[in-house]
Parts: sequence; C-alpha cells; structure tokens
Amino acid sequence: MPHATQHITFGRAAPGVVVRDIQAAYAFYSGVLGFRKTFENGNPVGFMILEKDAAEIHLSQAREHRATTINVLHMYVDDVAALYAVCQAAGVRIIKSLQDKDYGQRAFVFADPDGNRIDVGEEL
Repeated sequence: MPHATQHITFGRAAPGVVVRDIQAAYAFYSGVLGFRKTFENGNPVGFMILEKDAAEIHLSQAREHRATTINVLHMYVDDVAALYAVCQAAGVRIIKSLQDKDYGQRAFVFADPDGNRIDVGEEL
C-alpha cells in the first residue's frame, strides 16, 4: 500500500537551533560561517532566520538553553576541509576532527558558542 505522502515533494528543511543569546549566536554564524540574516522577529529579537547559499538556520532564543551531546543539525558543504580550516583559525571548539567516514563522507563536528553540535560533511 502506498504511503499517503508519496506524491508530495519535500523541499529544503530549515533546522531550528536554540541559543541563549541570539545576538552572540548571530555574530558567530555570520562572522565565522558567513550566514546572513534574512528575517528577525520580536522586541527584543527572539527569533532569526539565517541563510547562506541553500542552507537556512532558524535561531530561537531561550536564556535557559543547555546544549546536549546530540548533533542538532547536519550541513553539507562542497569543501569541508576549507571550512574545517576556517573553524580552526577562528578558535571554534572542534568536537570530532575532520576524517573520512565509512558512510562515504569526509566530516567533522564543531560546537557553536552555546555548545550546539553541528555536523559538517562533504560527499567523497
């Protein structure tokens, strides 16, 4: 029996990332990773949409946020080694160093200033 959604095409997904200080998070994602703000909401701002190329991240502020040991998002890039070097040069906390994975990716994991773990990969 076919699934009820088999004829529906899903588009780009935009993960939500919770942060304690949205302005500090914006400074990191824009300054280190090159994302640009395309939307913000609230006074003071409590929600923000950041975009870079086809990637989109939705930041939500929650002052009591505590990071987990689970990756909150996975990003694909076309030059993971170059992004790894950018993160190292910026002093970003690397959780898992750059390496080739048995599932066909070269990848690494870093933490944003709030400790949110971001997995970055490139297909081999």
